[in-house]
Amino acid sequence: MKTSLSWLRDYVELPAGLTADELDAALTNLGMEVESIVDQAATVKGDLVVGRVLTIEELTGFKKPIRFTTVDVGKDTPQEIVCGARNFAEGDLVAVILPGGELPGGFKIGARKTYGHNSNGMICSAAELGLGADHSGIIVLPAGSATPGDDARPAVGLDDVVVEVEITPDRGYEMSLRGLARELSYAFDAAFTDPAAIAAPGGTTDAPHGVTVEDTVGCDRFSARVVRGIDPHAASPEWMQRRLVAAGIRTISLPVDITNYLMLELGQPMHVFDLGRLNGPLVVRRARPGEKLTTLDGVARVLDAEDMVICDDTGPISLAAVMGGETSEWQPETVDVLLEAAHWDPVMVGRTARRHKLFSEAAKRWERGVDPRLTLVALERAVQILTAHAGGTVDERVLDLDHVRKPDVILLDPALPAQRIGVSYPADRVVDLLERVGCTVTGVSPLEVVPPTWRPDLVAPIDLVEEVARLGGYNDIPSLLPPARGGSGVTPAQRRRRTVGRAMAENGYVEVLSYPFVAPGLADSLGYPADDPRRSAVRLTNPLSEEEPLLRTSLLAPLLGTLKRNLGRGQRDLALYEIGTVFLPGSSTTAPPAMGVDRRPSDEDWAAANAFVPHQPWHLAAVLTGEVEPSGWWGGGRAAMWADAVEAARIALSAAGMADARVTVSAAELAPWHPGRCAAIAVDGQAVGHAGELHPAVVSALELPKRTVAMELDLSAIPAAPVVQGVRISSFPPALIDVALVLDRTVPAEDVEAALAAGAGELLESVALFDVYESDQLGEGKRSLAYKLTFRAPDRTLTSEEALAARDAAVAAVATRYGATLRGA
Repeated sequence: MKTSLSWLRDYVELPAGLTADELDAALTNLGMEVESIVDQAATVKGDLVVGRVLTIEELTGFKKPIRFTTVDVGKDTPQEIVCGARNFAEGDLVAVILPGGELPGGFKIGARKTYGHNSNGMICSAAELGLGADHSGIIVLPAGSATPGDDARPAVGLDDVVVEVEITPDRGYEMSLRGLARELSYAFDAAFTDPAAIAAPGGTTDAPHGVTVEDTVGCDRFSARVVRGIDPHAASPEWMQRRLVAAGIRTISLPVDITNYLMLELGQPMHVFDLGRLNGPLVVRRARPGEKLTTLDGVARVLDAEDMVICDDTGPISLAAVMGGETSEWQPETVDVLLEAAHWDPVMVGRTARRHKLFSEAAKRWERGVDPRLTLVALERAVQILTAHAGGTVDERVLDLDHVRKPDVILLDPALPAQRIGVSYPADRVVDLLERVGCTVTGVSPLEVVPPTWRPDLVAPIDLVEEVARLGGYNDIPSLLPPARGGSGVTPAQRRRRTVGRAMAENGYVEVLSYPFVAPGLADSLGYPADDPRRSAVRLTNPLSEEEPLLRTSLLAPLLGTLKRNLGRGQRDLALYEIGTVFLPGSSTTAPPAMGVDRRPSDEDWAAANAFVPHQPWHLAAVLTGEVEPSGWWGGGRAAMWADAVEAARIALSAAGMADARVTVSAAELAPWHPGRCAAIAVDGQAVGHAGELHPAVVSALELPKRTVAMELDLSAIPAAPVVQGVRISSFPPALIDVALVLDRTVPAEDVEAALAAGAGELLESVALFDVYESDQLGEGKRSLAYKLTFRAPDRTLTSEEALAARDAAVAAVATRYGATLRGA
């Protein structure tokens, strides 16, 4: 919101010597972010003086008309100035900037020779002084309004201060002079004059032009008036143009300027229709599928069924509350106008503006909330200004279709502000502050508060508490930190995530953070079966991108997108990981109960709310492609394979406190992995994730390199890490024995290892696979697995007989369970 200080002073009696710092502090304490406070007088540097044109000589022989003038600027000799404007005559008062001055934008003025004459300064136009966009002529001051040599800044309107503030979305009433002045009256305890406090004729359903409102939710009030026979060439008054330009709005025509002016003054957006271009009565309704409208910016738009439109017999002629249409806009020869002031649903306007990317000044105000009681006042003000400057005949009939619902009563405990803020607010003080806001307060305990119509943001007791604190003074609230409750620092779950992430990084993986949004078609690209529960995803009501409206059910989907993006930027050897939440739809299909902030919700309400919220477990995912061991002069490298993905899972589980004995890896089939190269990762027999090589169809669909491997674990499903007991270290030497077992190729090496450990007994310290050998000599479907067995006793040196007996027992266990034989036996 941008406006001038002089305009604000029309409605609030601000201190005469108000400084920029004081104004800045007052606006900030009221909850507004001050963008800038600019003294317009300082925008023009040097001498800007009033001059009287003494002589004018028309210069010929040039491509454009040029005049050589002498101007009295209060000095002993007249100033010689060359000027191209033609809208002034001898004796006129003009604004002159002398050599050494500087105009807005850094344009410096000096004495120079041009068109064969000396030019010592410049006679200024409104555009050159930053007061408008008119370059066609210079500013001519009223006769007798000033004396040559006087400072021209007050004469041209450069003696004002322009204030620009950022308005929070919940305080739409501050996007008007009416709202800002009311707020400043609180800060300075100054008298406030409401610009809306004027007598306006009451409205009826007897319309000066036929109007029907079909949707009273999207438009709960529609008011209109007609003025006929206006002067189409009447210009907007100078004071209005200055205020519009100061607010950053260009002037267009008198009827349009009036609607913009009143939007800034009252906060009520309006629209002006050319009555002669309307075909039949107006209908206010929702758009129908397939309807189109060309808006004032020249863009043909396809309308949505949620959009509100104003139609005549030809169809939509205005995108309601956002932008008018080309077919009914004001024209330079318009003599009959219909002025419309309505009240629109803020949610509808916000969605329409975003859908069509039309963030007009009107839409910004509508989606933040507009006072529904302003329509007739705005129309009366518009009619008064229009007829005063353009004449015309006003139709006495005033249309007003009013379906506005009265504000609800809010029950407020008078002790609540003190409880929440920590400052003593007596009950009478609470009542006084709320009444200053504009609320009607009755009752004692609780207080019955009816918010004013211009405050749609006041809907709950806590909103009223905020107003009490704000008007009571934020500076009066002590800056005390609440006492910190004792704790043990991070939770076990947080500690686990940090430990796992650190372990992945230490093993060469790079952490990435992806947006949790995915496209609906990604489930097909990942090869999920039709009945896969991961296809059931939460859809966002208002997504950041319409192309990605779903929340992820797996980390792999966005992580693979990150992998592809890095590949596209020239990377070839990549190892990425991400730790984050996935979103699994809840079991409840009904909306959760409404819960306030004044008390703890009941157990039933809490359970119902959590049943509605998606389950959000923490997952870990990793992807690898390219070489994990680089090639070079020392030899060839090694490309990533499915075993690297399995090893990544083992690294993570080890960091999570899961001993190797508790982790099992077995063959599995699950999209998006290759059926023959997919492993299920389990802890204590409970599956917690999968790892392996991605399916070729998935790799092709996502345009990834062949043999890309990936892993994903459900960190939330991993049991808590047990208390680690200290390992007793034996000082006696170990007995090292190698065994090579021949058995079916289908038997997992991990199962063989487990059988060896079970058969060897307590003397076995460790077992490790160190060789896999396959040959036709072993027999069809056979392979050899070689293990290194380490035996050690805690209290003595093992004899060879004890070590061999333990080995034989281990081999016998594998032979019994899997039919294994010793290789070479």
